[in-house]
Amino acid sequence: MKSLRHILSAIVVLTGLTVASCGRGERTYSNWTHLPVDGWAYGDTIILTPIDTTLHDNDSTLRAPLRLGVSHSNSYPYSNLWLEVTYRSDRYIYRDTIDLELADVYGRWLGKGLGTGLQHEITLTPRADIDVRMPVAVRHIMRVDTLRGVDMIGVSIR
Repeated sequence: MKSLRHILSAIVVLTGLTVASCGRGERTYSNWTHLPVDGWAYGDTIILTPIDTTLHDNDSTLRAPLRLGVSHSNSYPYSNLWLEVTYRSDRYIYRDTIDLELADVYGRWLGKGLGTGLQHEITLTPRADIDVRMPVAVRHIMRVDTLRGVDMIGVSIR
């Protein structure tokens, strides 16, 4: 009887912890795309939509901070990545030029990840009221024709 009480107590505690760890109903939406293995050409613009508008269970009226993610390998030859990101609100079109630092002055990668892949994320619009149902355009503006070592580009919102 005493062990049954301990088992039931453990189940109640675990259930409570599981429910508490689920958050306050926040949902995360993201859209990532793989870049070509032979490199990302200078003129290629990547188009991403944070929310898939064909799904019926998404928050179509959601307006939230937009985050940009980049995944690269150890073979990426530079310490930073210059990007041009275009997105919009109901009234404005935003175009940001971003210098994303990928390594410190000693050449150590700053991203998160295991193995050969590292991921970086930055917030583009902490307070702007953007429409996350609209496409986001991303292109690199490095001084090379074809950029190698960048594996994926993505956008996310929470």
